[in-house]
Amino acid sequence: MPCSVGLVKFEIGGAVTTFRKDGSVSLPLACRRVCYDDGPGYAMNTFILESEFSPKGDQQQAIDALTEGVNAGKRHQVLLGVTGSGKTFTMANVIATVQKPTLVVVHNKTLAAQLYQEFKCFFPHNAVEYFVSYYDY
Repeated sequence: MPCSVGLVKFEIGGAVTTFRKDGSVSLPLACRRVCYDDGPGYAMNTFILESEFSPKGDQQQAIDALTEGVNAGKRHQVLLGVTGSGKTFTMANVIATVQKPTLVVVHNKTLAAQLYQEFKCFFPHNAVEYFVSYYDY
């Protein structure tokens, strides 16, 4: 049930996410899945990517290169792409491939909310959280 006192509403493809004052989040119906207690039979620290999409175009090449970099211990890598090119999906594939907990740092709270929603949909059986600091540097 949506909350009328939501601080932020974010829309992706017509699906509205409401971020409430109490810190709870209302995800679009497409992202809601019940799985924690009766889980699908694998460990919670296993990252299983759930998506109806598969890598297209240069995405598989980028996934392979980034995965190779992570496995080689590279501390810094850059994934470039225009808005809507599938960078988040590419990174979700890298996370699922390397099976490592991941910290995503972004420069604004709207993008943090968007990435939270997308990663929550991609990894419904894993803990996906976000934090917004209101400290003004």
